Amino acid sequence: MEPSALPHPIRRRRPEGSTIDHWHAPDGWPIRRFDWPAVGQARGALLFLGGRGDIFEKHLEAFAHWQTRGWSVTAFDWRGHGGSGRLTADGTVGHLDSFTSLIDDLAAFWRDWTAPAPRVAMGHSMGGNVLAHALLSGRIMAAGAVLLSPMVRIRSPLGAGISERIARWQCRRADPGRAAWTAKAGDAARADAEAMLTADYGRLLDEHWWHERMPGLRLGPPSWGWLAAAFASGRALETLARTAPALDLSVLLLAADDDRLTDTRASRRFAQARGEIVLHRFPHGVGHELLREIDPVRDRALATIDRLLDDVAARYQ
Repeated sequence: MEPSALPHPIRRRRPEGSTIDHWHAPDGWPIRRFDWPAVGQARGALLFLGGRGDIFEKHLEAFAHWQTRGWSVTAFDWRGHGGSGRLTADGTVGHLDSFTSLIDDLAAFWRDWTAPAPRVAMGHSMGGNVLAHALLSGRIMAAGAVLLSPMVRIRSPLGAGISERIARWQCRRADPGRAAWTAKAGDAARADAEAMLTADYGRLLDEHWWHERMPGLRLGPPSWGWLAAAFASGRALETLARTAPALDLSVLLLAADDDRLTDTRASRRFAQARGEIVLHRFPHGVGHELLREIDPVRDRALATIDRLLDDVAARYQ
């Protein structure tokens, strides 16, 4: 793995001028949020939605890039993730009965979010799935959107259909909130799992650094219920891609051909079914976390996103 330049203070400290607080969903659930206003007159605002198991601290480096370019940045930990409270007694297991609760949380947050226009939404992995649902179903109205390695489908050697049936059977036979697998022990297993995310070892160490200091924010394997919900959400999203009306906004979809966590072929089909989506593919050797990859990959991803942001800001003027 190639290390990024270290030390890199912005990745391991909360930025000056930013705040961390809690927003409460309509049912009262506390959602940990991050806000970093632009200095001076903002060009607009970004809402960043992370993936399964993410905490927003993972993405401070990207947030700093956009904030210095004049954008206010907001992010939050999903229900059941990070500092937003867990949904099972075993807090290390990531559980959901349905992605509907996440879509509802996003729609409610978007309504309550007081931020300078234009407002752009970005979703990584699971966050991309939820964001795409919210956009195509009309639950949120954004000036632009970015889907980063979106979890249209989970990558599975058995295929989505068989894998979903297995997950549903496991939910019926015992507690759906139990872990779907046990994390493999050993340095080799850990290195292989991390290689799925990024080839940049320095950025991987940043995530460990945050977890060591805030162990309560770490999330382990998903539950069988989460897996069943994720496959069902993917099926519903593919149906929406074919049936939902055209969106009056520009949408970028960035995907790595060798992504080992999401099915990039499904993401490409999703993009091709939608006239408003522009697909950008990343070649062999690129991992799942495009904004935390080695600098040449990360810089290309940021430059692609910046062009969208520039266009959105120019149209709003």
